[in-house]
Amino acid sequence: MTRPFTSTCLALLCGLAVSAPMAARAYTGQDLAPQAKVTLGQARTIALKAAPGTITDEELEREPGGSGLRYSFDVKRGAATFEVGIDAKTGAVLENKIEGPNPD
Repeated sequence: MTRPFTSTCLALLCGLAVSAPMAARAYTGQDLAPQAKVTLGQARTIALKAAPGTITDEELEREPGGSGLRYSFDVKRGAATFEVGIDAKTGAVLENKIEGPNPD
């Protein structure tokens, strides 16, 4: 009797462990993703090459410049946070600057 209970608990715990990182990966603008030619993962890689650090925020948005559809990342490096914009259709870096005192 303890075996099915243990297996069920283990399955539930594994399910929670697997789903937790997925929740952390959620971003704003998922409804625009079908229009992007560059995936979120590809855009992350490009952003981190442009501004090495830790991504603290990410979104896919309509924004002037480039194709008009871009991924926007906040990348923390030390005390500074960089805003990095990646064109969602071409992968071009559209923006890479230190975030000011009043971030968007």
